[in-house]
Amino acid sequence: MKKSILIFFALLMTVVSFAQQKRELKLNKETNLIDVVYYHDNGVVSQTGSYTADGKLHGVWLSFDTEGKKIVSANYDNGKKVGKWIHWVDGVAKEVDYSKNVASL
Repeated sequence: MKKSILIFFALLMTVVSFAQQKRELKLNKETNLIDVVYYHDNGVVSQTGSYTADGKLHGVWLSFDTEGKKIVSANYDNGKKVGKWIHWVDGVAKEVDYSKNVASL
C-alpha cells in the first residue's frame, strides 16, 4: 500500500510540474504543424519548436537559458534527431552531426 501511495504521489508531482510550465501553442496552417513556445518561470523563452499532429518533434528546435541566451539549436525529422546540432557551452559552439539518428562528432 505504501508503495502505491508513493507512486501515485510521484506521478501527481510530475503532472503538476509539467502542467505549470507556461507555453503557447498555435496550429501553423501552412505546415500543418503545432508551433510551441515554452517559458522559464521568469517569463523568458525556454524553447521554441514544432510538433507533428501525433506529438513528434519536427523541424528546428531552439533552447535558451534563463537569461535568454541560446544554448541549443537542434533539428528533428518526425521525432528523430537529424542534421547538425549546435550546443553553446560558455559561449563556445560545439557541433554534433546526427546521421541516422546517431551522433557523430
